[in-house]
Amino acid sequence: MAKIFAILGIAVLAAAAWVLIRAAMLPKGIRVSRSVTIRATREKIFGLINDMKAFNQWNPFAKMDPSTQTTYRGPGSGPGAAFDWKGTGKAGKGSLAIVDVASPATVTMKLDILKPMEGHNNVVFALQAAGDATDVSWTMTGPYPYLNRIFATIFNMDKMIGGTFESGLADLKKIAEQ
Repeated sequence: MAKIFAILGIAVLAAAAWVLIRAAMLPKGIRVSRSVTIRATREKIFGLINDMKAFNQWNPFAKMDPSTQTTYRGPGSGPGAAFDWKGTGKAGKGSLAIVDVASPATVTMKLDILKPMEGHNNVVFALQAAGDATDVSWTMTGPYPYLNRIFATIFNMDKMIGGTFESGLADLKKIAEQ
C-alpha cells in the first residue's frame, strides 16, 4: 500500500512540476484576436462600438452574468466614455474605457479586470472597408502574469476568450446588418 501512495505522490509531483515549467515557458504577454466581415458601413459599425451603451447591446461579456450591475461614466461615446461593472457570478468586477478613436477606423479601449482574475489589457477594434462591407477585428493584448499562465496550461485562453469574441462579433453583425 505504501508503494502505491509513493507512486501516486511522485506522479502528482511530476504533474505539478510539468504545469509550473510549462507556465514558465508561455509568453509573458497575451494576444487574442478575432475578425468578421459585416455588410454595413464603417460609420454604422463604428457607432455601435464607440458608444458604450450601444456597445453593451452586443458585448458578450455584459451578457455573462444577469446579476451584473453596470455604471456608465464620462461622455456617452469617444475618449473618456467608460463603464464599471460588478457581478456576483462569472462577470466579476472591472472597468472598460475608451482611450482613443480614429473615426471611423479604430476604437482603442483600456480594460481593467479586478475579479475573478486581475488583468489590465488594451482592446482595439479596427474597421477596414471591404467593398460594400466592413472587416472588423477585435484584438486584446496585455501582460500575462505567471499565475494566469499556470491557469492557461490547463485551459486554452485563446479559445476561451476568442470564442467569446466570436460570439460578440456575431451579435454585432446581426445588429449592424439590420
